[in-house]
Amino acid sequence: MTQALFDKYYYSNANFEGGTRPFFRLCKEQIPSGARILEIGSGPGNECSQMLSGIGTVVGLDIDPDVKNNQWLSEAHVFDGKRMPFADSSFDACVSNFVLEHVSHPAEHFAEVSRVLRPGGVYCLRTPNLFHYVSACAHLMPHSMHLMLANRLRKLAEDAHDPYPTWFRANTRNRLRELCQANGLGDPVVTMIEPEPSYGRAHPLLFYPMMAYERIVNLSDLLSGFRITMLMVTHKCA
Repeated sequence: MTQALFDKYYYSNANFEGGTRPFFRLCKEQIPSGARILEIGSGPGNECSQMLSGIGTVVGLDIDPDVKNNQWLSEAHVFDGKRMPFADSSFDACVSNFVLEHVSHPAEHFAEVSRVLRPGGVYCLRTPNLFHYVSACAHLMPHSMHLMLANRLRKLAEDAHDPYPTWFRANTRNRLRELCQANGLGDPVVTMIEPEPSYGRAHPLLFYPMMAYERIVNLSDLLSGFRITMLMVTHKCA
């Protein structure tokens, strides 16, 4: 029922970009051709892995053993979510795509990213903004309720992976800046975007108010702090 609404108000617009295209463009602009890239949280296969494989050599890292089924990776590693199994200065770039919200100890995460990056190396990430109604609800509700609702609201396939637990311990612009500066990374550039309301797929009664919110927060950069997605890029200090 709502697919026609998304087609009418978003996908039929020649200027429509969504949330993925800007992130991929950021990665392509920031990561040099031929780079050795670490994709953190690459999973069993996704379009981000595919995109990165067109830039350089992609090494995948995940807590889920399904990462070994990701065809776009030159190497796949399973780890405990803490220390990354790589030597210092192993990578030209690190990328995480909707992963940081699931990291329970972000200070350790950023320290490890800085450790495995070469001087001047780049870290690109995409993660939800805590100050958005979807993130705030996910943060406040029990994980059992998140499991029950998240995939249904987005009308994902029945065999879609259940949502991982979320912590949102690094999901504000100020917190990202603190974490970068404390771990040998430069001042991050954070871009806020509000694409189509994917959680409004379940019913028009959800779609219309969520679309209204999207239109309002995209009216002015003064409201950018209430947009759902943060795109961040930072470089390891030389």
